[in-house]
Amino acid sequence: MKTPRFDEIQVGDTLPALNLPPISRTTLALFAGASGDHNPIHIDTDFARKAGMPDVFAQGMLSMAWLGRLITQWVPQSQLRRFDVRFQGITHLANAISCTGRVVEKRDADRSVRIEVQSSNQHGQTKIAGDAWIRLF
Repeated sequence: MKTPRFDEIQVGDTLPALNLPPISRTTLALFAGASGDHNPIHIDTDFARKAGMPDVFAQGMLSMAWLGRLITQWVPQSQLRRFDVRFQGITHLANAISCTGRVVEKRDADRSVRIEVQSSNQHGQTKIAGDAWIRLF
């Protein structure tokens, strides 16, 4: 990975997109095991249906993790200073998620940039939106 330099970055620049395969039950089960989030609404179809959902759906932190991956494929994790998101929609099974980001602010004082990030499904529906401050050299 070639880490971007502060002097090379302009407001409006975009991060390389992260396009993921459709979400499967296997993805949800693997994330539950890795994260310790065994909430049955994400892995038990009967439970999800009793809760009024059509089926299980992705953990919010899985979607946030994908945005984190988008960022850390652009810069090393050590340069990430702040990362905030807002959950805006449920990520359902079979959604193919695309994570995108763009530079919206550049601060000379500490050589940092603010990027807006979001994840959307194949229908263009935003699932998570947020921003992150990145320190560049």
